[in-house]
Amino acid sequence: MERPVIEVEGLVRSFEGETVHAVDHVDLVVHRGEFVAITGSSGSGKSTLLHLLAALDTPTGGRVRVFGRDLSDRRDLDQYRRRELGLVFQLHNLLPHLSARENVEIAMFGTGRSRRIRRERAQRLLVDVRLVGREEREPPKLSGGERQRVAIARALANEPELLLADEPTGNLDSKSTGQVLELFERLRQERGITVVMVTHDPAVAATADRTVQMDEGRIVHDPAGG
Repeated sequence: MERPVIEVEGLVRSFEGETVHAVDHVDLVVHRGEFVAITGSSGSGKSTLLHLLAALDTPTGGRVRVFGRDLSDRRDLDQYRRRELGLVFQLHNLLPHLSARENVEIAMFGTGRSRRIRRERAQRLLVDVRLVGREEREPPKLSGGERQRVAIARALANEPELLLADEPTGNLDSKSTGQVLELFERLRQERGITVVMVTHDPAVAATADRTVQMDEGRIVHDPAGG
């Protein structure tokens, strides 16, 4: 049987002298090609869990293995985030003075790709996310949904196998939300990407294969049994 993409065991993230557990002994398994939504109220620990999966934060206890490797043993976390993960956040964090294409290209700096290849790949990715004709527009001249799709194209620039998304539809209207979710599904079908998405919206979570619910730092419901 193929090894899971994500294996979380007894994961803890504590604050305030270890008296507050943002993540409290969490176990989670995600298999290749799955689309998993993590839900819960504000402060439930869902975003902290995602940040631990992305190695943007360090656990107090337990372990996280991604692609079979324990993140605590890795000394190349920058490369892990750049080459193996795609990260999408509620705030797209695009550079406002650069075009959509240039924002996507930035993710490929330092990867050994030539300027021509970076440009061509950025163009293809923007076509893939349905932004034909918007490539040279700067973010302030794009709608919120278009900016988020640029951010998704940027997250895909280095061909990751795992996409982590933290409230990616939180600032979007219903039409743009539908476009982003349709894009996630298409990426899974066409590229086999595994998607883990944090959301507070039950309707958005319902589009995933599996919804994991958190409360007070713990997983309180997981159809797969955690």
